[in-house]
Amino acid sequence: MRREYARLEQELQGEEYRTLLQELKGKAEFLRRYDTWADVVAFMRDGEANDRLTDEVLRPVFKAHTESGDRRWRTILLVIFWPGLESVHWRKRGWDSDIEERWQNLVWTFLQVVCRIDVSRRSDRLAQKVINDTIHYLHDEYSQIWKAKCLEIEFEDNGFKFMTSGNEGIDFTRIDLGYAQRSEIRKLKKHMEEGRINEADFFMLVGTRVYGKPLPGYSREMGLNYEAVKKRRLRVEAVIREHEKNCKTCPDE
Repeated sequence: MRREYARLEQELQGEEYRTLLQELKGKAEFLRRYDTWADVVAFMRDGEANDRLTDEVLRPVFKAHTESGDRRWRTILLVIFWPGLESVHWRKRGWDSDIEERWQNLVWTFLQVVCRIDVSRRSDRLAQKVINDTIHYLHDEYSQIWKAKCLEIEFEDNGFKFMTSGNEGIDFTRIDLGYAQRSEIRKLKKHMEEGRINEADFFMLVGTRVYGKPLPGYSREMGLNYEAVKKRRLRVEAVIREHEKNCKTCPDE
């Protein structure tokens, strides 16, 4: 996670991000005091920054994200909220013993929450809302996993009885689906680590391929053009298929 954060922090120093900040400063007077995104991030982590002041930063960022759907705003928000997400990741360690998978699920949920924020409907205490909503939706996600595990344990403890007396109470499809999803996420993570796909591609495939979210719905939630996302997914999947066809040892083996 530290390497990932360092990479994102470096990305924010690029010219395109400096341009975004200059454009935003033209619309948000409060931000004119900051020269770089690093300055903005430092302010957001200042212990003296209260809800009213942090809203002055977050409100124009969320508004710009809603208007443009530019993924760079999500990167900015991810860096801003990183310490809060790390705190959630640690506090909810009892939900998932797999550190990497817990972090991936958390970031994916955070990005979904970010895309739901509408400052025209709520414009105050935004930081609190983002963290609270992320925890809420992450819990919903894990609730499905826990239910599947409970069914799995029930089957293991009473397998012979169910084999002989009927299995109407066991949802085998859900159990199998849980195993398949975790395996597929590990494979996609491996492709990302080896540079065949990037982080945005990873989250797109987790959402649409692993969890079955329809591509049009995913595009709307992420504020992206549907045709562009469709073409991107086709290209990414072609890269993965080509690699798996040409190698004998595929990810997760």
